[in-house]
This record gives sequence, structure tokens and C-alpha cells, in this order.
Amino acid sequence: MKYGTFSLPVAIIALSLSSSGPAAAQVVTNPAQVRSGTYGVEPGHTQVTFTVLHLGFTNYLGIFSNASGTLELDARTPSRSKLSVTIPVASVQTTSSRLTEELKGEQWFDAARFPAATFVSTTVRLTGQNEALVTGNLTLHGVTKAETLKVHFIGAGINAMDKKYTTGFEATAMIRRSDFGVKMYVPYVSDDVQLRIAGAFEQQD
Repeated sequence: MKYGTFSLPVAIIALSLSSSGPAAAQVVTNPAQVRSGTYGVEPGHTQVTFTVLHLGFTNYLGIFSNASGTLELDARTPSRSKLSVTIPVASVQTTSSRLTEELKGEQWFDAARFPAATFVSTTVRLTGQNEALVTGNLTLHGVTKAETLKVHFIGAGINAMDKKYTTGFEATAMIRRSDFGVKMYVPYVSDDVQLRIAGAFEQQD
């Protein structure tokens, strides 16, 4: 039987995924209801975007992907939680293939010498029910500095697609790239870099 241009079974699946049915109802937004335990980064839905002001005209965006790492989540005492994430620098992408290759080179990130960027938390401090400041050591371009992420908890529950228990966060930070030795074209391309992170984690135990 046809339903528009789709067969009836396909239409039913599409409606169920787009509705607020049982799958959507499994997600909780109260962090106190999240399962404590060890989580691994889910790389397919974890993204690190960066934005710089280009020549005073545009806020130009790039992205890193293929992150890995762990989150030790203590829902009862969040300050005891720990985060460790690694990002392959060569995963950088922009809308310009030429620029993407330049960013991997010696004058920018120098991915051959410094293939990974890492963030390892040192403290977690709650600032609201779904908000926290996560301070840690960011290593980029061979330099390690303390930086702070403003983290917002989004939700947790069973992923309707792969049936794995998943929790998700959004984080933002502002860093100065010259602090890490990435000085090319400063100040024409801004020294200040806005980071925005979408973090998805799957429970391991």
C-alpha cells in the first residue's frame, strides 16, 4: 500500500522518528537523573568548531572531528567527574580545500609534528542545575595551558538508533591562539578564537 510517494511501512517509521513518541520520551534533561559511570566519546556526533574574525569582515568557521576520549561521570557529585579528550589535528576542515591544507602545515597547526590536541580536566564546578565550568589543561601545537569550558548539559537517555545509553553536552570557550604559538596573520586574522563543542558520550559500563 502506498502513502504518498512512500510505502506505508516507510511512512510509519518516518512518522515515529519525527514525533515525540516513546523514543524521545526516554531522554532526561535533569542531570541528577543521569547514570553515573564511564563514558566514551561518540565521535560521529562530537564536533569541535572554531571561529576567527577574518580581516574584520567575516567570522570564519572551521571544524575538527574524529574525537576520542573518556568521561568519568559522577551524577551525584559532579565535581568528581573527569574528562579527557583527544582530537586529531589533521581532521581540520573548512569550506576552502586550499585553506584546509594550509592549516595542517607548519605555519599553522603543524599536524605532522603535533598530530593531536588534548584537553584533560582538573576541576569541575557547578554554576547552575545544567551548567558547569570545567577547567583543564589544553595542549595544542606542543603547548599546554589551563583553559576553562562553559558546559551546558543537554540530555541523556537511550539512543533510539543504536540503543546505547548516551549523554550530551554543549561547551564554549575563548582562547588566544598566539598563546599556543599559532601566530600566523595576527592581528589580521583574530588572535581570539571562539570554540563551540558538541559532545556526545556513550556509557561503557
